[in-house]
Amino acid sequence: MSGFFLQQRWYLRRQLFSRHVPAAVKTWLFDPASLTTRLQQKCATGFHVDVLSQTIRKPRLDELEALGVASGSYALVRQVRLCCADTCWVFARTVIPFSTLQGKQRIYANLGARPLGAMLFTDRTMERDEVMVTSLSGSQLPDGLGLAADDTVWGRRSVFRVGGKSLLVSEYFLPALVTTL
Repeated sequence: MSGFFLQQRWYLRRQLFSRHVPAAVKTWLFDPASLTTRLQQKCATGFHVDVLSQTIRKPRLDELEALGVASGSYALVRQVRLCCADTCWVFARTVIPFSTLQGKQRIYANLGARPLGAMLFTDRTMERDEVMVTSLSGSQLPDGLGLAADDTVWGRRSVFRVGGKSLLVSEYFLPALVTTL
């Protein structure tokens, strides 16, 4: 059973001084531009979003805290793989509080296989909080990502605000991408 739903430890950039982050990974972790656009540029053909799940559930406590949402609240949780052809490069998890899915932001509930980043970075109201970073073992991420238990996976997350409403996007850079850097 995966330990992904356990509390994760996240670090701000200034807190990483004691952790070795590979230089190639660091450029991806702290890139302020759209990850979707960068992946599409890197993948000559066949970039696609593979939706693993989109359900209403209780997010992890650290996710609720990052969003400033009450403990025990439910949200729309979307989990996807961002792939180049048959190779998955990124696992992404988005948590959208119900209060965000009202008004113009309803569109975020019906993404289907469209990349979230394409919508966020074209929304003129979008603001992004500071990036936080984590490092996990392959056993701490969901099954189906092609990970070995001892793989090291770096991830980042940010709270985005669209129309003043928040959503949390977490992105985990899989070894298949890191080896191409």
